[in-house]
Amino acid sequence: MHLGTKFSVFGTLMIFIVLLSIILPLCASDDSGRIPPNLKGKKPCPGRYCGRMPGNETCKACPRGYAPDASSICVQCNSNPTFYDWLYLGFMGLVSLVLHWGFIDLLSHPKRGVLLLHTSAFIETVLAAWLTLFLSDPVGKMEVRSCNVNQFSDWYTMLFNPTPDYYNTVYCTQEIVYPLYTMVMIYYVFSLLFMMLLRPIISYKLPGCQGYRSIYAALYFLPILILIHAVLGGVIYYAFPYIIVVVSVITSACHLATEENQKMKELIKQNVTNMRNLIILLGHWLLHAYGIIAITQLIQPAFHAPLIAMVPFPTIFYILTVRFTDPALVYPFKSGSLQGG
Repeated sequence: MHLGTKFSVFGTLMIFIVLLSIILPLCASDDSGRIPPNLKGKKPCPGRYCGRMPGNETCKACPRGYAPDASSICVQCNSNPTFYDWLYLGFMGLVSLVLHWGFIDLLSHPKRGVLLLHTSAFIETVLAAWLTLFLSDPVGKMEVRSCNVNQFSDWYTMLFNPTPDYYNTVYCTQEIVYPLYTMVMIYYVFSLLFMMLLRPIISYKLPGCQGYRSIYAALYFLPILILIHAVLGGVIYYAFPYIIVVVSVITSACHLATEENQKMKELIKQNVTNMRNLIILLGHWLLHAYGIIAITQLIQPAFHAPLIAMVPFPTIFYILTVRFTDPALVYPFKSGSLQGG
């Protein structure tokens, strides 16, 4: 990637962040003048996310694991993550695993040792996910206590710190989406630690220290994933089902397009008889099904479950129409004829 392209991508990201910081406060409502009837003379805290602990008159950010109610009282969250929340956490875990496998496949030679690297990446991911769940509240149980996600702004409480007197700011930045925000970051940190503990040993045992470049790649993309989640966590939370579907379709087409022989029968043969191609194809189908489940959440199983049967459709469509994409058919004359040759 050229330096100019890097700066353009960075500039686009910064413009998006600036626009986000401008638009979200405009959407905020001022709750300082509304007094619920059950307050008994106490005014609610200013802003959307400020609260007070019982017996305390100071309005500030609620402790971690608490959220302000309609009366601006900090109440402990005792809900369980919804089905959509678990799908989101699963997606964030799959992103790192797919990137691990992708870089291992891209940067390592196709030898028998590559399977060990793939297995190591899977074990690292499972261990990181297990330890993250084990250390989540309640600690020591494979359960998660969470707060409900009600709106997009819940992910960006830092943009809603009120200024009641237009001079002094009341800082109420907190994790309203507890623990979805920090849990993902903790998972990525554990994933990085387990990779640094396990992968170098396996790479050292393989001929030529095979796989060391995929380790370097992970040292880059895992911190980048943490940064992306810190800035765009709310956007990803609401958009990840559509991201999965779109990306899985595009990458599936790119995978099929890399085959040298683009004839229909050869494409079918290459993707059925070749184990590597078959695993990649099935992986794309599973991701596509994951996206469909996340979009529908299977609210109406009788209607939504059959949609999963459409998962192979993009692949079938590509194979059936690939013969019509031959440039010789679209452009059936030589370039020399355009020059009078």
